[in-house]
Order: sequence, then structure tokens, then C-alpha cells
Amino acid sequence: MKLEKRDYDAIIVGSGPNGLAAAILMQQQGLSVLLLEGKNEIGGGLRSAELTLPGYLHDICSAIHPLAAASPFFETLPLAQHGLQYLYPQIAAAHPFDDGSAAILTQSIEKTARQFGVDEQAYLKLIKPVVKNWPLIATDALGPLSFPKHPLAMAQFGLKALTSASFLQKRFKDKTAKGLFAGMAAHGIQPLTNIATSAIALVLTAQGHLKGWPVPRGGSKQIAAALASYFISIGGKIETDFYVESLSQLPSTHAVLFDITPKQLLKIAGHKFSSLYKWQLERYRYGMGVFKIDWALDAPIPFKNESVKQAGTVHIGNTFEEIATGEQQIWEGKHPDKPFVLLAQQSQIDPSRAPAGKHTAWAYCHVPNGSEKDMTAVIEQQVGRFAPGFRDTILAKHTFNTAQLEEHNPNYIGGDINGGVIDIGQLFTRPVLRLSPYKTSAKGLYICSSSTPPGGGVHGMCGYHAAKKALSGIFNIQVKPL
Repeated sequence: MKLEKRDYDAIIVGSGPNGLAAAILMQQQGLSVLLLEGKNEIGGGLRSAELTLPGYLHDICSAIHPLAAASPFFETLPLAQHGLQYLYPQIAAAHPFDDGSAAILTQSIEKTARQFGVDEQAYLKLIKPVVKNWPLIATDALGPLSFPKHPLAMAQFGLKALTSASFLQKRFKDKTAKGLFAGMAAHGIQPLTNIATSAIALVLTAQGHLKGWPVPRGGSKQIAAALASYFISIGGKIETDFYVESLSQLPSTHAVLFDITPKQLLKIAGHKFSSLYKWQLERYRYGMGVFKIDWALDAPIPFKNESVKQAGTVHIGNTFEEIATGEQQIWEGKHPDKPFVLLAQQSQIDPSRAPAGKHTAWAYCHVPNGSEKDMTAVIEQQVGRFAPGFRDTILAKHTFNTAQLEEHNPNYIGGDINGGVIDIGQLFTRPVLRLSPYKTSAKGLYICSSSTPPGGGVHGMCGYHAAKKALSGIFNIQVKPL
């Protein structure tokens, strides 16, 4: 059936990585696509700016990009031709301990395993199958619940991924492997006792061995710039400073894909939804927030451990038990004295981030959703715990509390950068329990944000899967699988 003429075949609302991915896939099929962004700059979490001092470039949210470099969809795009260059530290991630030692994640799985001593074989047995099978299961693992193309490989991964990090860490005997695993699992921003918290730990660890944990030269904004450049090169159109508050603002179109969370979607299109779908969206749960700091530094962070100085990412939290206790307290609405701190040292790998001889650093800790507490002193104390003299290197700093993060990016409800808690209740059924999580109850309206599977992270797979659904459902276009 031939569709009647509209201003555009599809409109994408929101230009984060998922909105860009959805726009690109639909434009690749020969459709006319308009991408709208409410801010004056595209990218969502993929933005960079001089937040502290002139010449010091900081990433607003996303800083280190193992999932972007390994995205099954992004890998199909000629992003290098559009200016994107990834820089890889030799040590992807480091995890210091109070005794001055540190666990490190390098691309060599054997080298990484050897540091664990008594746990060497346990680490290899846990991670090697994930590394081996990931190329087979990546698209299915980073997508909605469906029958996988490689069921045995997916089952082997799923049996581990669906356990809690607290359970899976029992495979290890020493603090070193346990601590590294805790730091990986804490990226899930929820208690480590929750079911499926092992999934993010396994995926991020495997990516360290498969692709590494890179930073984009010139800031995270370069990922968005490359995606946008490619989108425009194939005929797409982008408009910024177009904040959508009502469907009536939009030009005529056959499909609208929203790279926003349920809270905003209800405001814009709630009147179009069935009572059941609206009821489900209203009960969508948001997770813990973050408090973020960017520093301009006079020198590199003086970590006691030499390997930690070289790492692109540093997980600050000491033992598994300390991290697990802190994450549980935050989940319960408290602010721990020793929170897990995720820290990035981009200027160690990318000198363009700071003037010659100077450095930048980026860090956040988790806080209760909507927290207004200033965690600056606590975070700096945690960094100084493993890097004595750290405060003496600080030239300037900039902070974001949860409200300021949400003001900067309305998708970060209460400071939740994952678009909603990714626990077992919202892992595959985000934002609601439906045959397709991307299709709303209203004809032609879809959601493509991190509030859909597979959730948070710069990978574009939420947008890719949502666009595939819209293409088949409205335009009868079947996209070849990745």
C-alpha cells in the first residue's frame, strides 16, 4: 500500500546516540528523515565543553566508550571518514586498593588473568567464553528479548549474566579479582545483590579484551559530530533549538521516534495512548542519580600505583564489600562516606583536552535520585585516598548535581543517566511489557531512547532496533540483520 505524501517520512525527537542511530538507519532506506534537537547542540550525553578554564575540554556525561567502539551498528558506518578517531590507552581500566596494589584490565586476557594469582584460572574460565562468543551474540544481547541466532552461545552468556554480581564474585578467592569485578558491575548503578548485575560487568570486561576502552580524540562530542555528518551526507536534515512539547509542533509525518524517557513522552503524547499503556508508563521507575565533577589540573593525578596513572578509567572503591555496601546505601536513599567513584583521565591519552603540560579529569559518584547534596569533598577525599596530594594539582573545578544534569539533558531524570533503572524488572520490559518495547499504543509513535532495550550506554542499539520496528511496521521495509 502506497503511503500518502507527508512533509517527512519520519521525524526523530532527540539527538543522543540512539536518536542519531534511528535517524541514520531510516535515512539509509531512502526515506526523508528530520532529526530535532531541543538544545542548540546535538549529542545528548555526547557533548563536550570548556567547563572549568579556557583550553580545558571536558565531557559533559559520557567519557570512555567501549560500547561505542564495539557497537554492532556503529561498526557498519564510515565514522572515521567523518572525523572520528578513537584513542586507546594501554591500560583500559585500573582498580587501586588501600595497600597500594591495583588490578588492571588490559587487552591481553592472559596478562590480565596472571595478576590474579590464585584466581587466574577462575578469571579465564569466566571471561574467555564471553570474549569468544561476543561477536556471535552482540546484536541479540544488545537488543529486545527474542530467540537468538546463536542460542547455545547466548545461553552460555545468559546463565552468568542473569546472576547477581554478589553471587558471581564468589568464584574468586582474592580481593584483586573481586574488586575489579565490583568496579565493572557498579556501572549498572544499582545494588550488586540485584539479579543480572553481572551482565554489565561481563560485557565491559570482555570489551576491554576485544576492543579496549577508548576516548574519542577531541571529546565525546566527536562521536555525535561524526554520526551527524554521515546522516547529513546521505540526505538527512537536522534542526536544533527545536524543543518539542506537543505533537502539534511537528511537521506532518508517518512516524515519530522519541529519544526521550517515559516522563517526557507522557507530556508530549500521553493523550494519544491507551489507558493501559499510559498506566504502565506512569509506573516506570528511574534509578540512582550521579554527582559529577570535572577538574582542570596542573599535573597528572599522583596515584600511588604507577599502573593506575596510565589507565584511561579508574574505579575507586577498594574492595568488593566496600563497593557493594556503598551502592546498597545509595539505593536506600543514603549518601555513603566512601562511595564508588568512576574516574576518567582523558588527557593522559588525548593531549588536545588540555594545554601543554596540563591535564583534565572527570569523575562521578552515585547518589539517590534527585539528591541535592554536594559530594565534591567526598569524591576528592576518595581520589586523594589513592593519590596523596591530588588536591594540590587542582586548578579549577566544575560540578553537576542531579538537578543540574537534568537541566542540561532532560533525559537524566533525577540525575539518572541510564534512562531508568536497569534491574531485572526493567531489563527486557523497558519501558513497558509489550510484544515490542519500541512501539507505543499510538499508531506511528515509537520510543527509541535508553528507556528501551538494551538500556544505557553509547551504542545506538536502542535507536537501531526501534527504527527497524518502524521500518517494518509502517513502511514494510525489512532491514538486513547486522
